[in-house]
Amino acid sequence: MALLDIKGLKTHFSTDDGILQAVDGVDISIDRGETLCVVGESGCGKTVTAMSILKLIAMPPGKIVAGEIMFEGRDLVPLTSHQLDDIRAKEIGFIFQEPMTSLNPVLTIGEQISESLRRHEAMTKKQALERTIEMLKLVQIPNAAGRVHHYPHQFSGGMRQRVMIAMALACRPKLVIADEPTTALDVTIQAQILDLLQDMKERFGMAVMLITHAMGVVAETAQRVVVMYAGKVVEEAPVDELFGNPGHPYTQGLIRSIPRIDLDAAHKTRLEAIGGSVPILINPPPGCRFAPRCKHAMSVCTEREPRLREIAPGHRIACHLGDAS
Repeated sequence: MALLDIKGLKTHFSTDDGILQAVDGVDISIDRGETLCVVGESGCGKTVTAMSILKLIAMPPGKIVAGEIMFEGRDLVPLTSHQLDDIRAKEIGFIFQEPMTSLNPVLTIGEQISESLRRHEAMTKKQALERTIEMLKLVQIPNAAGRVHHYPHQFSGGMRQRVMIAMALACRPKLVIADEPTTALDVTIQAQILDLLQDMKERFGMAVMLITHAMGVVAETAQRVVVMYAGKVVEEAPVDELFGNPGHPYTQGLIRSIPRIDLDAAHKTRLEAIGGSVPILINPPPGCRFAPRCKHAMSVCTEREPRLREIAPGHRIACHLGDAS
């Protein structure tokens, strides 16, 4: 049984212009100890999918209108926010995209990390502080015993992200969801944060759901990849299969947009861009939502939505190209 199994998830938002179908029938599963990357452009529904798992979206205007989110065989969708408090941080940790807006500026980092330890692990104040210092050392914060009493503004962006990782892992969760944890960091710090996540994953034996739009990050960290576009899954495959044999035109476009130092030095070719932009998901058009941007689009693409079908073991795409049905 998968650790997390999302089936037919639909998360919609009420707006003045109508219902925004941010996530529209998503299926995702994560096994124990696995790193799954969810990739796609901004606006494809990656973050809403991740935040729907723990109901971290604002409700209203957001609402999970259909689907199941099975965690260790238990459906999280019917649970209230109060019931989910027993799962947040304890069973599922969450690393947010922007640590400066996610950390409380008027509390020390030690107080913020200790809070979940005292709630979920029934630790005394002293025990929680000792575990907090231990976690700060694990995420390589220098002088952890002194800095535990510092405030978020006294840390750099990279160090704040390390604090967020320490907070998410303090209770040793079985699954950690990392929502673009390297977006606001320079490339050197990005590499350090990714290495740190991998080290923590191996140390604690946890599963990781990594949300990103950077295909380079995917190649470096993932075991399996889910590609999302306009609120739907368009491709799913093991990482080597995805890069070696991408089946969906959108995935092919994402891969072609990755800078290649080995090729660019010899050929000096321009990076390929995917023309157009992600559609607004209020009353989306019928058929394939990528069709207006796809150079392989056929008449059927604008008439009928493609089904997610298997083209190789563990490799599924939602595309009419090569579909015999």
